[in-house]
Amino acid sequence: MRLFAAVLPPEDVTSELASVVKELRGLPGADELRWTGRPGWHFTLAFYGEVDEDVVPELSAGLERAARRTEPFGLAVRGGGEFGQGRALWAGVEDAGALRVLADRCEAAAREAGVAMAEHRRYRAHLTLARSREAVDVRPYLDRLDDFAGRAWTVGELALVRSNLPRSGVPGEQPRYEAVARWGLGAAG
Repeated sequence: MRLFAAVLPPEDVTSELASVVKELRGLPGADELRWTGRPGWHFTLAFYGEVDEDVVPELSAGLERAARRTEPFGLAVRGGGEFGQGRALWAGVEDAGALRVLADRCEAAAREAGVAMAEHRRYRAHLTLARSREAVDVRPYLDRLDDFAGRAWTVGELALVRSNLPRSGVPGEQPRYEAVARWGLGAAG
């Protein structure tokens, strides 16, 4: 199964961000982008790709340890950015320090479980809003995101998420995400 570790923002945070995304989708050229549906909004901590089912228990145990070792922390969606000359438009966070530590722990849990991980790259906390196959000038979107400062919330759990890729071939179909396990952060988790 195709898996990743993530932080899932709460409903009030995604609702607030959805208002901004609605404005972005009204900008000229927005139809050139494939917008991520609100159910797909998450902060990926570590992407595992295809994981054999017999490895999932050990991976889960490692993620549970990572969650216990990480105290709950504050997070707020702030600003945005792009990857690949407009091929991905994303919302960022105000302070990614604690998120980066949790991401490193999730990657270590995978390696300990024997999950083949790509070469380690510096973690960039982001929530993908839209993608494009072609390079797109996303400056108007980034200008609007620069002014966005969402409400802060306390991250209290880590999720192991299964990604179900589209299979129908219908243009614009979105992947479906399902949390297959969740662990509370900190000693109480």
